[in-house]
Amino acid sequence: MNKSQAIAASVLGAVVGGVAWYLFFTEEGRTLRRRIEPTLEDIARELGNLRGTVQKAAGVVNESLKLLNEALGENVRDRYSSLH
Repeated sequence: MNKSQAIAASVLGAVVGGVAWYLFFTEEGRTLRRRIEPTLEDIARELGNLRGTVQKAAGVVNESLKLLNEALGENVRDRYSSLH
């Protein structure tokens, strides 16, 4: 690790430590934490929903490729796999 990376890591550590101290050891921080927790829970739930949607879409794509492959009588997935 060079000197500038060490300085950046130290500054980042100090910032994270300061934020954690504020959120957990001051009354204002506890109040802020209580206010943002529901929003963070909503975001986590939406990300979980997005993950499920992406998985369903991937399943649809795979099924579509399988049907196209059967219809054309060739391996479409192999033909287009280099596009990833």
